[in-house]
Amino acid sequence: MSVPSVVSIFGASSPREGTPTYTEARELGALLAQSGYIVATGGYRGVMEASSRGASEAGGHVIGVTCERIEALVPGLRPNRWVAEEIRFCDLRERLNHLVAQSQAAIAMPGGIGTLTEIALTWSLLQAAEIPPKPLILVGQTWQQVVSVFLQQAGDHVRERDVSLLRMVDTVAEAAKLVVACL
Repeated sequence: MSVPSVVSIFGASSPREGTPTYTEARELGALLAQSGYIVATGGYRGVMEASSRGASEAGGHVIGVTCERIEALVPGLRPNRWVAEEIRFCDLRERLNHLVAQSQAAIAMPGGIGTLTEIALTWSLLQAAEIPPKPLILVGQTWQQVVSVFLQQAGDHVRERDVSLLRMVDTVAEAAKLVVACL
């Protein structure tokens, strides 16, 4: 009997129900669950809630990786109701390391500083072979532009083989298909 693969989904905490990013994240969660994957998120609002909701509504298992430090900074913050299993850490570093290291694939939806940190850490650990190879998929034009500008400025400081660790897609459907193709 094989254990289902875990896919970590990164993204902003700000999108609310009815926004395009929320709708897309919900679709992504559903597509992954329908393909038999466990969805892991930071467990709270926005993209985390939407992808958890989509996965749960599609009959999938959802892991929420939460953090006491974040909850102390945001009064009343609790895991979203679609989290079936909570894994709790004291600080943000432990939470982030778990989401990066314990998944078999990672997908980044639109987001801010936290999402950029998740992408950079995952990419760096893949580049240094500190974690097993896995798909790191960036969804949308924003991440494509950010990476493009970074690579232009970095010049020959980033090797082509390290650039190839990133997979860029325009839609969540493409991201889900890529996960299935790679795992």
